Amino acid sequence: MPFPKITAAEIIISIALILMGGFTMTRITKRLRLPNVTAYILVGVLLGPVCLNVIPKSIIAGTEFVSDISLAFIAFGVGEHFRLSALKRCGASAAAITLIEAVCVSGVMFCLLYFLLGIDLSLSIVLSALAAATAPASTMMTIRQARAKGGFVDMLLQVMAFDNVISLIAYSAAISAALSINSGSFDYRAVLFPILKNAGAVLIGAAFGCLLKIFLGKRSTDNRLIISVAFLFAFCGVCALLDVSPLLGCMTIGTVYINMTGDHKLFLQLAYFSPPLLLIFFVRSGLNFDFASLTGGGTFGGIPLWLIGIIYFAARLLMKYAGAFLGSAALAQSKEIRNYLGLALIPQAGVAIGLSALGARSLGGELGATLETVVVFACILYEFVGPPLARLSLSLSGSIGGEDIPEPPPPDASELIDKVRRIREENALSVSYQYAEETAFTEAAEEQIEAMHSRPGLYKDKFRR
Repeated sequence: MPFPKITAAEIIISIALILMGGFTMTRITKRLRLPNVTAYILVGVLLGPVCLNVIPKSIIAGTEFVSDISLAFIAFGVGEHFRLSALKRCGASAAAITLIEAVCVSGVMFCLLYFLLGIDLSLSIVLSALAAATAPASTMMTIRQARAKGGFVDMLLQVMAFDNVISLIAYSAAISAALSINSGSFDYRAVLFPILKNAGAVLIGAAFGCLLKIFLGKRSTDNRLIISVAFLFAFCGVCALLDVSPLLGCMTIGTVYINMTGDHKLFLQLAYFSPPLLLIFFVRSGLNFDFASLTGGGTFGGIPLWLIGIIYFAARLLMKYAGAFLGSAALAQSKEIRNYLGLALIPQAGVAIGLSALGARSLGGELGATLETVVVFACILYEFVGPPLARLSLSLSGSIGGEDIPEPPPPDASELIDKVRRIREENALSVSYQYAEETAFTEAAEEQIEAMHSRPGLYKDKFRR
């Protein structure tokens, strides 16, 4: 149904409310030691139709493009971690762990939904495929907020990326199979065609990565951000025309670019530019939550929607951990990876929500509405428990330096002096890492200002930290 016309003032004020609401809520969640992602989802629920209903539905519907753009930035950043050197070190292990974990999650999910609950075959297939997906935005934001690094983080990022590769391929096959089942005639070409479209998006992404390297090679620093953003927007448009997710292709752009240039600064600059987009993206996920469909007695095939959502949530949570544990144990990984990797794979938001929306449009009717409702409901629950579990895994694995574990007081003055010296060194490293993105962004601004003035370095002292 058409939405009422809205004014420019309503749009601007709504965006301001989203941004300020997200920032304000982080002040509360920070005291509770919860990640920012949880705050953004909660603000969306509060501002949306479930509670205050202050954001017009027309604005919620009209900002669908934010999901694609946000996923593009997220996936491009993930592509940085597919450096050939890193893949040679643990790429094969990450791919094997991911495959074992994804099969466990999707297989158990299908058995529970189809054989135990007796849910429609089409819905069971699609939900099982989506269960493998992990939220790169949630985990990346948690890693950035915790300033985590190390071998565990490298393995996590690669498993997370492979997770979504497998999920996208599985979803493409599942939605095609579901459409064939509903039509009453199965055609293998209907299953292969979406997979081929995703493969085509990867090839186009590789071409975009090569072009990005060419375009940025001889450009001044002040134009690098403009060109890279334009490339990501253009690729999102191409994917929208092809009706495929931009995730795989944008990962490919980032992977090709980092391996061709080794230019980490561009990724830092984009990471410093993207937080407002990610905030709007997560708040919008909360705005889309339709609580009434769960509490108002909604059913599918005689089964309450809330029950389907809870089983999906619980089964995926348990099997993500169990699958990662089994995969890591089978490949003789370290104790930290074996015991804690699964905890960091729990978040699920952007990829699953975006694919469920595509699936709802493809399936249509009650089946499509049920798919989107169940996935969004489960994803909101995951965004409350997933980021804290991800941060817990980073802490337990020692990836954030164990700063949450206090050390015993030194018994004498010499040990106290040594401890103070170590703290100073650690703080220096922490501050350097904390401002790496800001420094990269500021250096680009400095070079732009210097190019605009006849006296290079005129503003150097003003901007240098």
